[in-house]
Amino acid sequence: MLKLIHKTLQWFFMRVEGVFNIAFGDKLNPLYHLGTITFWQFWLVSVSGLYLFIFADTGVTDAYESIEAITHEQWWLGGIMRSIHRYASDGMILTMLLHMVRHFAFDRYRGFRWFSWMTGVVLIWLMYITGINGFMLVWDQMAQFVTVATAELLDWIPLFKGVVIRNFIFEGRVNDRLFTLLAFVHLGAPLIVLMVMWIHVQRVPRAHINPPKAIAIWVTLTLLVLSLVKPVVSQGPANLSVEVAQLDFDWFYLAVYPLIYEWPLEYLWGLLIGATVLLYLTPWLPPKLRHGAQAESDVTMHPDNKTIKVRFSETLLDAGLRQGINLPYDCRNGGCGLCKCTVLNGEVDPGVYQPSVLSPAERAMGRVLSCCATPLGYVEIEYEPDVAIERTLVRKYAGHIDSMERLTHDVMRVVIRLPEGQKVHFAAGQYINILLEDGQRRAFSFASAPHEAGHIELQIRLVPGGRFTPHVFEKMKVGDEILFEGPLGDFVLRESNRPIIFVAGATGFAPVKSMVEDAFHRDLQRPIHLYWGVRKRRDFYLPHLPEQWAREHPNFKFVPVLSEPGPEDEWTGRTGLVHEAILQDFPSLAGNEIYACGSARMVEAIFPKLKDQGAEDGMCFSDAFHISARSMAIQAPADEQKKA
Repeated sequence: MLKLIHKTLQWFFMRVEGVFNIAFGDKLNPLYHLGTITFWQFWLVSVSGLYLFIFADTGVTDAYESIEAITHEQWWLGGIMRSIHRYASDGMILTMLLHMVRHFAFDRYRGFRWFSWMTGVVLIWLMYITGINGFMLVWDQMAQFVTVATAELLDWIPLFKGVVIRNFIFEGRVNDRLFTLLAFVHLGAPLIVLMVMWIHVQRVPRAHINPPKAIAIWVTLTLLVLSLVKPVVSQGPANLSVEVAQLDFDWFYLAVYPLIYEWPLEYLWGLLIGATVLLYLTPWLPPKLRHGAQAESDVTMHPDNKTIKVRFSETLLDAGLRQGINLPYDCRNGGCGLCKCTVLNGEVDPGVYQPSVLSPAERAMGRVLSCCATPLGYVEIEYEPDVAIERTLVRKYAGHIDSMERLTHDVMRVVIRLPEGQKVHFAAGQYINILLEDGQRRAFSFASAPHEAGHIELQIRLVPGGRFTPHVFEKMKVGDEILFEGPLGDFVLRESNRPIIFVAGATGFAPVKSMVEDAFHRDLQRPIHLYWGVRKRRDFYLPHLPEQWAREHPNFKFVPVLSEPGPEDEWTGRTGLVHEAILQDFPSLAGNEIYACGSARMVEAIFPKLKDQGAEDGMCFSDAFHISARSMAIQAPADEQKKA
């Protein structure tokens, strides 16, 4: 039944919003700005109310006359202010109810949203109480009806036992003290409303308080025109000795008041209390969960390479904004298409959106709207960075060889020094392209950490017959000029709290060195395991460095592995393929992030094995070309992109 109600309301809203998009455009569709329109009307109510309070009299004998004077003697301002005050108050009720119904229709009231839903219910009740109290201050026939009916309604409560209505039985029983109390309530209640409104929006990341300027002007002009065409006037002075027979009724605020005289009061109280309790319980009524939904999901955002937590029923957009991702957005309601992104891995519930902004062909390509889509487990998405964030600029640089050190028989450490004052701003794990004279490029990972940007360390492995590496080992010397471009690549640490497992093969240790040293520099406390696999013992070209890390940092563990140890190695440590050591040490790899750096063959071999032991889709990252499942997020190892 609830699903049918949701579907029906969604059908209604989507069609009305589609028409409004044609009429107003998606950026100015009022149904996408119901919350901010409510805020704007609150400001109008507050300003107009303060003006009326300056000239109004709170004495029971003078209240009616003072309001009449404001309305007619200065109709050009006071009368307009009174009308705007009334119509904006009615407008607030209308937009608040539409806002609540829309969130209910699109199932945006469960999970963590319960807080906003509950405060919204409180806000509606506060607005009703404030508005009904405002009717009383005019002390005309409408005020008389509202006051007497409210007294009769309250007197049903055993606490009052008929005391309230006694004040309104005869003319002359109402005194100035009561009016002073009513005025105090009417001034104090909006302050409480404003406080609750502020609390209400705290769980909405980057919530806007005011609508777009065009909508604010449109709302103000609409209320102004309505005030001129049909100004609000009093309905004759109150007289408790005469029963009110005919009224120009306000159905926005007083819809239940006729029932006071049509129903037994216990039925009416049952309706009011029951409806309130039902609204409060709505976030926990069945169905509580959609099929496949989790209480919390991990989502990796590209190009930020940041993994965030998404709460149940939270959209990708809200989760990203809440955790500092500058995702593009505008309407936040599936109407403009600005927040389109691509699902690289995992499944999402695409939500409900205007068909005109996301075609079936785009959906087939994995495109979704981040303002509507919610994850069903781990998800990896990519959004358009030139809209939301500025990419790291890829520039060309001219440096000089500062030092060279042969670390082992086939690995050379090369340090490039840039001109004074020049730095390359890169992320640990990225790489550069060395530019050769004939225009070819050779890619090598940064082995130095970003905080050491004054120089660049590369660890270059000799490839016999290669185009560039033999030159490094045979002809390159300190002082030579070297041209390169960068930084490049997105093989960087994701921002999360998961333990990290590095798998390095041969000179795949270079980007690991950069990332580990950067992690230590930033004082990351995540557990870090490094498994470095080579063929022979001599291939460990910097074995002392990870051993030093392990001694100095309790959260770091180093496991060296030889695949083909010989007698000359005198090796007593782990042997075999490097991923086999990981499988032995981790009965389950669930909950870990795995970063593999090495040859494409190594990556192709290890990831299926690791996934069989619980490694999660999207939590395996590599510096290798995309060679298997898209979910592995694989690119080419920096030192093997082309034959070096």
